[in-house]
Amino acid sequence: MWKFAPILFLLFSLNGFCQNRPLLYGVDDLPQALMQNPGTRIDFTRHFGVPFFSQIHFFAGSTGVSAYDIFADENTDINDRVRRVMRDITAGDYFSVNQQLEILSMGWKLSDRIYFSAGIYQEADVFAYFPKDPAVLAFEGNADYIDQDFNFSDVSFTGELLAVYHAGLNYKFDAKLTVGGRLKIYSGIFNAESTGNEGVFRTVSTPGGPNFYRHEVRGLNVNVNTSGFASLRDEEGMTVDEAVAELMSRSLLGQNIGVGADIGFNYRVTNQLSVGASIQDLGLMFHQKDVENYNYFGSFETNGLTPLFPELDGNEATIPYWDIFEERVDRNLNEETTNNEYTTWRPLKYNASFQFGTGMSILPCDYLISKKPRFMNIFGMLFSGVNRPKGPTYGVTAYWDRKVTDRLRFRVAYAVDEFSLTKLGFMMSSRIKNFNIYLAANDILGYTNLAKANSASLQLGMQFIFKDL
Repeated sequence: MWKFAPILFLLFSLNGFCQNRPLLYGVDDLPQALMQNPGTRIDFTRHFGVPFFSQIHFFAGSTGVSAYDIFADENTDINDRVRRVMRDITAGDYFSVNQQLEILSMGWKLSDRIYFSAGIYQEADVFAYFPKDPAVLAFEGNADYIDQDFNFSDVSFTGELLAVYHAGLNYKFDAKLTVGGRLKIYSGIFNAESTGNEGVFRTVSTPGGPNFYRHEVRGLNVNVNTSGFASLRDEEGMTVDEAVAELMSRSLLGQNIGVGADIGFNYRVTNQLSVGASIQDLGLMFHQKDVENYNYFGSFETNGLTPLFPELDGNEATIPYWDIFEERVDRNLNEETTNNEYTTWRPLKYNASFQFGTGMSILPCDYLISKKPRFMNIFGMLFSGVNRPKGPTYGVTAYWDRKVTDRLRFRVAYAVDEFSLTKLGFMMSSRIKNFNIYLAANDILGYTNLAKANSASLQLGMQFIFKDL
């Protein structure tokens, strides 16, 4: 198992780093806006992404703790820093890693009203809640927590690596309303998830009993489902290069398959004010191949060992107390490995926004002003969220979008989410003839000291964009 740890680290971390990308949402001259809202208004007639470079997205974040909290260069013991962090962090805090790499991206107008877009992208998404009770039990023991429950429900995580094939239509009803939809086919490469776990461990004080304490495990039911892992673990002699090649081959619809959809709209209330909303990844993954499930369940209580010391002659063996205890544990706390198919929901994302434009520019032809009003300044607000095992996560972003020229624009954003209350972002998009390049970075203040930052996000891409009047 451990020889594949570098592979998983590379695929989930180095190959990329939230799912919410407010710096590109509603940017009408970037095709990536269609991926967040297939019904957004667009201002181009064709686009072709540079393969593997039209969108590279990295995000990593954690709530409640940063690397500095543990690894700070202080004259304190690291164990004391870990204890302080574990005392402050809660079971609702989480760690999140998300990465997307756009492999192919293209689109063109089918008519005056319809724009078609399609492509392939690879995505990695890891989300884990901090398992506070099991972590405290493992790190500090139970001596200071007599008569308190340690909940196994704190263990909750999901992780997946997949390729996504998609095609969508953007339909303009009239000058006010634009709607869109996107169909997605997911090709699963790797998945691991453990949610909805149950059970508690408790040490009870029993001064009048056979011992001072009684240890109880009640209602234990912990499940871990995996797909795409068992074959790698069982393959003897597989090199890292061979394992990577095997994982990548699964992106060609040869492993586990899923289906999903995005839907969205944009409505121009007035020439200056517009509202929009979208839902992304309303879909399921069906894990049927290379599946392995691990289940730990049962209940058990013990007052400890009560050793006896009878007089034994030289031919008598001592009583095997530990073996007897292990046999009792095994009878009551069970471990089971199966190969049952399972289904997972994709992390559903939703967005709602409004924009207000000021400073109308002069278009080359005056008659187009009523059909395609263009504003140099756009002020907007985006509300976004992602469904997670214990409930949705939220974020609110306010931004100022400035179209300097037809070929240069930038966006400055301020966001509040569960990672930070002072998240500043910046996006710049520039076009040289038909070649476009953009760069977006969120939580800029965190880049001054990444060790203290709770999140970091970076996006960049290159493509060819064509506009016709």
